[in-house]
Amino acid sequence: MKINPRSKSSGQLLVIVIIVLVLVGIGFWWLSSNKQQMAKEGNEFGRKVIQELVVQHNVKFFADHLSPAMRLQYPPSAQQDLMTQMDRLGTPLSAPDVQGDIQFQSHFFEPNGNFHAHINYPTRGAEINVSISHPVGRWQIDEIVFTAEAAR
Repeated sequence: MKINPRSKSSGQLLVIVIIVLVLVGIGFWWLSSNKQQMAKEGNEFGRKVIQELVVQHNVKFFADHLSPAMRLQYPPSAQQDLMTQMDRLGTPLSAPDVQGDIQFQSHFFEPNGNFHAHINYPTRGAEINVSISHPVGRWQIDEIVFTAEAAR
């Protein structure tokens, strides 16, 4: 019984194709699960930023998570001014209802998110908008806008 050399090489080619397809499948699965994890972490971080700033008035958390560009825009005195402005409004009447989500610039990479909340204080309302990203290694605050409404 003789084996045709042609069928032997086509069998080897089939094995290589199967191995490549399995590796591509594993890579796609890993990227998809990593994307889901990053989206979950980003949503948690976006909500935590608003919680720490609006409810806890945590200036250390704010300072520790600013992006390099935001560090220039918010030096320690500006950080303290923002916390003082929030302190003056008092404790929110209810937990802020945070809206927002994470998007990816490319299909699996460069996650960023925009989060918004309306806060009800005893004397007035306020709006907060926060932009976050995860360029390398950790989540950071890229932009923050806090606007208090006129007194009721």
